[in-house]
Amino acid sequence: MKVGLVISQTDPETVWNAFRFANFSIDKGHNVRIFLIGKGVESVDIDHEEFNVIEEVNKYVDNKGEIFACGTCLVSRNKQGSPICPMSTMNDLMELVEESDKVISF
Repeated sequence: MKVGLVISQTDPETVWNAFRFANFSIDKGHNVRIFLIGKGVESVDIDHEEFNVIEEVNKYVDNKGEIFACGTCLVSRNKQGSPICPMSTMNDLMELVEESDKVISF
């Protein structure tokens, strides 16, 4: 199954669970793509003692998971894309939605 995840917040526990779910899904043989929008573009920078977001992000990337970040949302925060999280567009989000069997929003 193709699963699309949309993350739009920076609550450490929520983002941690989103990436845990993505990793679990990949381990079950599913194809997962993540799109970060709004506050979600800041989620890869979360540093939290109890909810180790970066560990889950790194595991996801190591598992060949794809992450896209809304370019407009990045620019409004004076941020840029990165190799693991490229600057993307609404077209990329639409493709994620169109190509996914299921879309889940966190």
